[in-house]
Amino acid sequence: MDESKSIPSNPAKKMRFTSSSEKDPSSTTFDEVTKSTRSINTMSRVVKRKIQKIKPMVEYNKSGRPHGKTTIEMQSYVGVLARTRVPLVDKKWIQLPKDLKEQIWEAVQMAYVVGEGGKKMVLSSVAKKWKDLKSTLTRQFILPFANEKEKLKEPHRLYNFIEKSQWDAFVASRLSKDFEIVHFEQSQRREKYENHRLSRKGQEDKQGNIPDPKVAEKAKLIDDLK
Repeated sequence: MDESKSIPSNPAKKMRFTSSSEKDPSSTTFDEVTKSTRSINTMSRVVKRKIQKIKPMVEYNKSGRPHGKTTIEMQSYVGVLARTRVPLVDKKWIQLPKDLKEQIWEAVQMAYVVGEGGKKMVLSSVAKKWKDLKSTLTRQFILPFANEKEKLKEPHRLYNFIEKSQWDAFVASRLSKDFEIVHFEQSQRREKYENHRLSRKGQEDKQGNIPDPKVAEKAKLIDDLK
């Protein structure tokens, strides 16, 4: 084992948002419960090993990518740090303080032997998981209740670690007119890209090539922009 090693056409109109569960948006999905349980188990193991002064070593394959059971567990731990150590703010990862990122990196180093060049990989993973958290909260626990403000006073029980002040500010940002417009524009871009993909598929041959050079050139330009 590894551990043995040291919006609609008019954005001004009110949008209708749905959660992953149309019948009951407030219900907790199986994936959320599983993730929460996995995080608790991971934290328990990490704390126990810290007491024993044991640090599992992250292994890398020939391509330089981390793999194995330790990497899977470390990613779970990184997810915990992303959710609990990084403030829930309406900012981009690059805008967050460098000191905060250093503290997270140090926390990972205290729990695992990551190796040379692992810092960028770890922080990139934290950034993605933090972004995913904000997306999940927005899509499943905020937008579906835009007209039921009473349900937005507190975060869902799975996220009760979020400070009230941060939650209130984040909810306000997600219900703002600016975010509504941005959300609409993003959905339009996704729809255009998907339509392009389907249209392109209809013009490709069996090998995936587009015979018409002009169409192929435009398709490549769109892909590059994407």
